[in-house]
Amino acid sequence: MNVLYDAFRASMKSSAWKCEPQRFEADFLSEIVSLKDDLDDRTYTTSPRNVFVTHERGKARLIHGGRMRDRVVRHALCDNILNPTFDRYIIFNNCASQHGKGVDFARKLFERDLHNFWLEHRTNDGYVCFVDFSKFYDNIQHDVVKDAVCKRVDEHTGWLFSSIIDTFKVDVSYMDEAEYSTCIDKKFNSIEYYESVPDHLKTGQRFMAKSVDIGDQISQSIGVYFPTPIDNYITIVRGHRRAGRYMDDIYIIHHDLEYLKETLKGAYEQAGRLGLYINEKKTHICKLSSKFTYLQMRYQLTDTGKVIRRVKPETVTRERRKLKKYKKLLDNKEASYDNIKQSYKSWMGKYAPILSKKQRNNMKKLYYELFKEDPRWKKS
Repeated sequence: MNVLYDAFRASMKSSAWKCEPQRFEADFLSEIVSLKDDLDDRTYTTSPRNVFVTHERGKARLIHGGRMRDRVVRHALCDNILNPTFDRYIIFNNCASQHGKGVDFARKLFERDLHNFWLEHRTNDGYVCFVDFSKFYDNIQHDVVKDAVCKRVDEHTGWLFSSIIDTFKVDVSYMDEAEYSTCIDKKFNSIEYYESVPDHLKTGQRFMAKSVDIGDQISQSIGVYFPTPIDNYITIVRGHRRAGRYMDDIYIIHHDLEYLKETLKGAYEQAGRLGLYINEKKTHICKLSSKFTYLQMRYQLTDTGKVIRRVKPETVTRERRKLKKYKKLLDNKEASYDNIKQSYKSWMGKYAPILSKKQRNNMKKLYYELFKEDPRWKKS
């Protein structure tokens, strides 16, 4: 009971619901009691979700928005059981969606590994391999992920986890028998499915047990834990000490190009066993002395051991375009200047320390030309 209430409070902190907390909490106490009874009796079911497409850095993503009742269950399950259980099995350099870790932590570890490579070899004559998965969440097979998780938890938790995973199944009633028999082994694209398959063809006759919903907390926990066999292969079987992963982005640093290629080949095999697909266009090996990108930052290791870090030019260009759009919205009285200024200060506080002097000055100049002000910001 207390666990569900704590999960409710955690859900409220991230909730966009506009209601008075005291009144809502009082109404929700009876729902918590009912929810506990449903979980004890194993009659709990996930409510229908809202589905919408969002765009992040020009990439379309299909998001499923859950109801408050289901968010409470996810919080309780992930925060109290799944995540503490997974922590015992994942590598230290697995950095996403964990307490005390995140994208900044991942970047610091990556930079540390670059420094340590130079300190060991006293040269930047080495290589870094970047591995990226293609449609990572879309191609997680339910049976495989259930086997991976249920062996780590008790039977009741396994039932709840499996029942939630079952709600992610994809309606493929439009497929004929031959297509349906092979769909589980083919790459799935949820955006193409959402845009090309009309609702009247989703009749509930056939389902594909594949794909998990982006936006669901369960999916985030799965994303952290599920590729662990690949992490273990890289760090334990192949013995790479300078390697890490942020969700579906992996890096491996090594001085021997051929050994790195053999590791990459093995990573492909491990991914195949899990039913995952590696994106060949984004997976590549490059020299440490060249410029390369990791987690939206551009890096270079110099021959003196200095790690040069810069913001990708595309990131700056995207922010400049956003400011110009903000100006049009402001002129049309569709946006508040205070919100625009706060957005700009937040972006500059995050990126200004690693922008070049020219980039910083150009951003300040553009903002002044648009809004006739030069606001100050704090380093994040």
